[in-house]
Amino acid sequence: MGDTLEGRPVVILTHVGAKSGLVRKSPLMRIEHKGSYAVIASNGGAARDPLWAGNIAANPAVRIQDGATVHDLRARRVFGEEQEQWWLRAYETFAPFAGYREGAGREVPLYVLEPA
Repeated sequence: MGDTLEGRPVVILTHVGAKSGLVRKSPLMRIEHKGSYAVIASNGGAARDPLWAGNIAANPAVRIQDGATVHDLRARRVFGEEQEQWWLRAYETFAPFAGYREGAGREVPLYVLEPA
């Protein structure tokens, strides 16, 4: 696809609505490491999670389109040291994530998407 957001590559997250059961698609910053991806529910620093976060918590089977490549993956929320490692990767990818995390006034969920 070659899509970008603020000059950075994005992936398309395909997920199933927790209430509706409908297929949804969300463009998110591309944060990839050794075949796994992270998606960060910062919602641009808003006080609430984006809707997609509730969807993948309820239905963790997701699909990522990274350019022309499509991956079927499973989402899991991460915590502790693993979470911090992914946050560092996120900051390297898109520095504003640090401000979003700080300004949100909540624990910002971070999910790792990996092969099932």
